[in-house]
Amino acid sequence: MTFLWYIPNTVEPGHRLDDAVEGYGTLDHSVELARTAEEHGWSGALIGTGWGRPDTFTVATAIAARTTTFRPLAAIRPGYWQPAHFASAAATLDHLSGGRLLINIVSGQDNLAAYGDAEGDQAQRYARTKEFMRLVRRLWTSENVTFAGEYFHVTNSTVVPRTRGPRLYFGGASAAAERVAATEADVQLFWGEPLEGVADRIDRLRRLSKDLDRDLPPLEFGLRITTLVRDTTEEAWRDAFARVEAMASRSAKEQLRAPAVGQQRLLDLAARGEVLDSCLYTAPGRYGGGGAGTTWLVGSADDVAAALARYADLGITHFVLSDTPYKQETARVGDALIGRLREVVA
Repeated sequence: MTFLWYIPNTVEPGHRLDDAVEGYGTLDHSVELARTAEEHGWSGALIGTGWGRPDTFTVATAIAARTTTFRPLAAIRPGYWQPAHFASAAATLDHLSGGRLLINIVSGQDNLAAYGDAEGDQAQRYARTKEFMRLVRRLWTSENVTFAGEYFHVTNSTVVPRTRGPRLYFGGASAAAERVAATEADVQLFWGEPLEGVADRIDRLRRLSKDLDRDLPPLEFGLRITTLVRDTTEEAWRDAFARVEAMASRSAKEQLRAPAVGQQRLLDLAARGEVLDSCLYTAPGRYGGGGAGTTWLVGSADDVAAALARYADLGITHFVLSDTPYKQETARVGDALIGRLREVVA
């Protein structure tokens, strides 16, 4: 199993109610979070992307240079990157870091026009992503590549240094996204859905991989979710209720753009109940929680480890977890969960 944490990639403090202020947004602060992750059992951490935030790949490179085992899961977007440019940058960082780089391919909507890209419909976005991923892998493993696709082209292109390439993580719940994952991704990431929904999607993706003649090793699966862990179950739920109350009382609730399919699936969960499965808390999504902050696993370390083990039983082998305050919870959750979860699964 792979355990990854999350490092916020913003310049303004207060992300998801984080309390860090001094030094926030500096390299020293990000490196401190990464080293804390190293010290408390995490393989690395996801570093998010989006226009109007620091460049993710630059941040990942700087952190990798000042850590020893930390693996940055750097989120990137086709369109922001051209395939040959990205393949070269990723091969270089992977080589210089001793093979530590991981990549999260993001196809969701962003402020594309701000960096000179064009907004397309869902089918176009995922068709372009598929072509991007296929070409990048070819550039990593072949020399003198000439390719003319619908969205990208290269002529006599050879990436140096040579590499097998970092593993490609991918998200998306639409039919178009699942077809890309089934053929091109190494790891499909799911948001924090109930077990039944994750099981259905794993079964569907495995069938798709066969139907679409996947020519890569078998697709693996990961879970990206918030984990609110305390010494006791009662303390955890008390803190969870208080945090949601604080979110609800803010004068300006976060407004999400028209939600992607996966995000809408999470938002719809609240209609089924405030707590699903054993400890999946759906209320945060009503008050501005987005992405991994839409649903939380809440409880004692034993409660949350048991919940995560049930996802592992379905085939989840990659866990990308987080909670705030980031530095404190990097240590707390790492110490409390990773060893327990390995034992439970074993």
